[in-house]
Amino acid sequence: MGLPGQELIIVLDFGGQYSHLIARRIRELKVFCEILPSSTSIEKIREKKPQGLVFSGGPSSIYLDQAPVCDPAIFELGIPVLGIGYGMQLMAGMLGGRVSPKDHGEYGETELITLDSRDVLSALGPVEQCWMGPGDRVESVPPGFVVTARTARTPVAAMAQPDKHIYALQFHPEVIHTARGQDILQDFLYNVCGCRGLWTMASFLEGAIAEIRRQVGSRKVLCALSGGVDSSVAAVMTQKAVGDQLTCVFVDHGLLRRDEAGQVQKTFREKFKINLVFVDARKRFLGKLAGVTDPEQKRKVIGEEFIRVFEDEAAKLGDIDFLVQGTLYPDVVESGTATAAVVKSHHNVGCLPQDMRFELVEPLRWLFKDEVRLLGQEMGLPEEVIWRQPFPGPGMAVRILGEITQEKVDLVQAADAIVEQEIRKAGLYRQIWQSFAVLPDMRSVGVLDGKRTYTHTVVIRAVNSVDAMTADWVRLPYEVLEAISSRIVNEIKEINRVAYDITGKPPATIEWE
Repeated sequence: MGLPGQELIIVLDFGGQYSHLIARRIRELKVFCEILPSSTSIEKIREKKPQGLVFSGGPSSIYLDQAPVCDPAIFELGIPVLGIGYGMQLMAGMLGGRVSPKDHGEYGETELITLDSRDVLSALGPVEQCWMGPGDRVESVPPGFVVTARTARTPVAAMAQPDKHIYALQFHPEVIHTARGQDILQDFLYNVCGCRGLWTMASFLEGAIAEIRRQVGSRKVLCALSGGVDSSVAAVMTQKAVGDQLTCVFVDHGLLRRDEAGQVQKTFREKFKINLVFVDARKRFLGKLAGVTDPEQKRKVIGEEFIRVFEDEAAKLGDIDFLVQGTLYPDVVESGTATAAVVKSHHNVGCLPQDMRFELVEPLRWLFKDEVRLLGQEMGLPEEVIWRQPFPGPGMAVRILGEITQEKVDLVQAADAIVEQEIRKAGLYRQIWQSFAVLPDMRSVGVLDGKRTYTHTVVIRAVNSVDAMTADWVRLPYEVLEAISSRIVNEIKEINRVAYDITGKPPATIEWE
């Protein structure tokens, strides 16, 4: 994607765990940033006319046969370049420096000693805290480069060739543990690349609407509307772009939260006056999922069946070629890209059928969740939509382990409703990224009225995140956990045990499947 008239910084992704975070930090400084694979051709980079390039970190070593590289002609474009971690090592190796494997580790928070505070390090004092990444080390810098910072164990923690506007850091300015990291990125963007901070949600909205109009023209459009913030923002944006050409389709696949179908229909018909088609496909989806236990297969079944429902509705409405989805960048990354392995296939990315007849319209594809919420505010969406907790497209299917049955759906919906009610009652709903119930494929022994029971266990999950790429478990107050547990086991007789998930992402994911 690239927006006409926008300043652009390209992050070349070498497979680093922080690549997405670099992009987020740059966007926070009001400069649009696009992540491209490290293998992107020099022609494509030149065509996009970026103001600057950032080489991300990565887990590889430049000595490995399959190590990711970039076109060396990048350094001849005259565009400022900032290398980070692996990006610095690759830069040093490509430009004539000497790189060797580390014989001792320096990972985590470290004192950085500034040797040259010009350009990207201008905001740094003599000693600052930084976050070092593991990997190889630059033993000697390429010709024309100077060493601009070091640590106790890393003689070359930063280097630069100011005349050619090429800079590199062994540490990570994008993580919060680097105290002045955002100042470093700001200096690179504004003082080196000459950016002015033109990217705002208002400017993004204007460009995205223009792109939708260009793509769709005068033809009809279908929108997959779930009622969550992503699809809601995509729907309202598309309506602004093409008006009555849009028809939204809300599919009840039987795996929603309790009473959700009615709430969504009321919101969009009454508040947004959107042309909305409601499809009751509960039996259809549960039939397709019968006997399916593998998590990836569940997602693929649901992803394909959604498309088939939309195709059926498009046939009824006549000649519709486009399908709008609220796909976000984390969906794309976790479903596998040229530089990121598959974590789990999202139903709207990695699970779409090959013979799908729609052309996708995905105006939010390169945004993070918090950016989508800002966009929703820009368009005047109500608070209850903007701040609704994320809900997966496959719904309760990824919160029910093992085979999905109507009984299990009923149980997890009931437990989930209690979780939401108690979280809201405690005034914590807006403070938590996601809170919900999970139904593992297990039972446990309990006691009720002096008699033995052998029934279901429910797990409660509550996490905080910014962009869903990483998450930390929430330290819910004991009284809130007690209220949730007590209500679940007393109100749902088929559940006799409640557990609390205290795992972050990574190593876990937010959802259980």
